[in-house]
Amino acid sequence: MRKPVIGVMGGSKASVAVCAQAQELGSLIARRGWVLLNGGRNQGVMAASAEGAKQAGGTVIGILPDSTDSRASPHLDIAIMTDMGDGRNLLNVLSSDVVIACPGKLGTLSEVVLALKRGKRVILLGWELTDLQFKPFIKTGQLTHAATPEVAVEQAAATLEALRGASNV
Repeated sequence: MRKPVIGVMGGSKASVAVCAQAQELGSLIARRGWVLLNGGRNQGVMAASAEGAKQAGGTVIGILPDSTDSRASPHLDIAIMTDMGDGRNLLNVLSSDVVIACPGKLGTLSEVVLALKRGKRVILLGWELTDLQFKPFIKTGQLTHAATPEVAVEQAAATLEALRGASNV
């Protein structure tokens, strides 16, 4: 059985507090034996979550928007250069079993929307989307909120357990 892949999405420009949460999230994901996937850059949530996972002995995949790894996090085990710019956001989502989204801007929001459109479970860590467009996803439980990395990881674990019942995740 393959290891679950948890997509961690978030801003390339993030506060110290958001980066600390992302680093803790990466560590918690690695300690579960899951693979962390993110946008691969050495900035913000991407860098922090990769560092946390790597320090905890985890595996980290970065899906980079560039054609080279010149801006890649040094904490990646696997760097996938797409040369797709923001188009790589769809690859991030499709390659993840569960998406945990930390605060970000339009790039992160696009990943949340793409994940919801593809029926993926999305956990928002440290921010909320409450617009009318998101209410149906909140109502069904496909889109949830988590106040801490621990709560986000517990929600991801419950989702993976439910997916296991439906397939071989």
